[in-house]
Amino acid sequence: MEQPLLIYNTLSRQKELFKPLHPGRVGMYVCGPTVYGDAHLGHARPAITFDLLFRYLQHLGYKVRYVRNITDVGHLEHDADEGEDKIAKKARLEELEPMEVAQYYTNRFHEAMDALGCLPPSIEPHATGHIIEQQQLVRQILDNGFAYESNGSIYFDIEKYNKVHRWGILSGRDLENVKDASRELAGVGEKKNQADFALWKAAQPEHIMRWPSPWSDGFPGWHCECTAMGRKYLGDHFDIHGGGMDLIFPHHECEIAQAVASQGSQMVRYWMHNNMITIDGKKMGKSYNNFITLPEFFSGSHPLLQQAYTPMTIRFFILQAHYRSTVDFSNDALQAAEKGLARLMDGLKNLRRLQEGQKVKGQPMVESSYVATLSQQLYDAMNDDLNSPIVISHLFDACRTINTLTDKKASIQAETAQALLRLMETFTTDILGLRQDTGVSNKAREEAYGAVVNMLLDQRQAAKAEKNWSLSDKIRDDLTALGFEVKDTKDGYTWTLNK
Repeated sequence: MEQPLLIYNTLSRQKELFKPLHPGRVGMYVCGPTVYGDAHLGHARPAITFDLLFRYLQHLGYKVRYVRNITDVGHLEHDADEGEDKIAKKARLEELEPMEVAQYYTNRFHEAMDALGCLPPSIEPHATGHIIEQQQLVRQILDNGFAYESNGSIYFDIEKYNKVHRWGILSGRDLENVKDASRELAGVGEKKNQADFALWKAAQPEHIMRWPSPWSDGFPGWHCECTAMGRKYLGDHFDIHGGGMDLIFPHHECEIAQAVASQGSQMVRYWMHNNMITIDGKKMGKSYNNFITLPEFFSGSHPLLQQAYTPMTIRFFILQAHYRSTVDFSNDALQAAEKGLARLMDGLKNLRRLQEGQKVKGQPMVESSYVATLSQQLYDAMNDDLNSPIVISHLFDACRTINTLTDKKASIQAETAQALLRLMETFTTDILGLRQDTGVSNKAREEAYGAVVNMLLDQRQAAKAEKNWSLSDKIRDDLTALGFEVKDTKDGYTWTLNK
């Protein structure tokens, strides 16, 4: 925790020295997925970005409470509080209960995040599990005079808020410009101003997801959940709120307004945002219908993909760019990431073989000072707003040094080799979250694995036919020792793995 960590604060538009509100503890809230479809590459980026931050803060010795929500109600099709709830629409189209849809895609999201090496958050609250907290937030804003009721719905009064506080401090948008953008809708609907956003929506008769409230049977506005759940689990004020840049406006701007309107001050000290994944310069997203899901990347099943890409290749691809820079998808870039990851893993593998040290007569020595310098370079990069591409470049430099050792063009003492390995594993595995990839999908690995077992048992059958009982028994006994249960049948054999 003595490391001087600088992070870019979207609110101040500059890098700031990170100093938590409570010494030794960090509260961090990150906007999670709306679970009505498989996660795509655009979802992977914030997950990996804030996993990197989570890992590094823990490495520095902080006790981190990392909260990432699941949006399972209230996210309408259009930001203007119109259209169907995205999950309810999916449920209607597939003739399922909305919670079936939410649960299915939540499970799929967790599987993808685990494959990408993302640590689970400390708390993962669901919007549907915090309806009471969201209603309490709405009541506070109403009581303070910054919201109004219209036909059972509650809307945030942006114009009234702007007279007392300043609307747009995060995004830099002026209220008049926001009003101009929505002027074409003026006089339509139940809002005083079309820029006002919903805190609570009265449900139409056909709307499946609804809860009783003092105003109507309805559901909370999308922006409410993060303010309500962030406050519940991290307090009225906490350190970090993260998400993609596309959430700065309107979502995070609305969160700030809700917090100030309800409690008199905004909740968050550092606002952090990752940039977008693009395809041909255009944001990747479901609304643009140009996305590639993570399962499609892992299987190679999307027409834009030339091959399957392992989860660690995807993680390395994202970490190769600074989190605040745009990353444009291409097969060439992903294939380069695949090679870069293999190079880094090979360097670690070769270094592990040198733990006893190496003396080569007449060749230069890799000194302990080299490890100290490399350590300083790696920490300097991470402390400079999580500069993962610079970290990776220093690790590649170290791989070049390891190659000189592998080729016996340099010497190293055992203690220095062990210190270098500890340092590289700390940054590669513990902080960057990278691990050895098999290069094949789970399905392909399982098929190959089963084929090898069948091949051995076919050899056992042949040995039995030749009355070579010693070989037959050895194959069976060796497989049993590994946890396999082999049963002979009239048609041949069956096997299961019991471990």
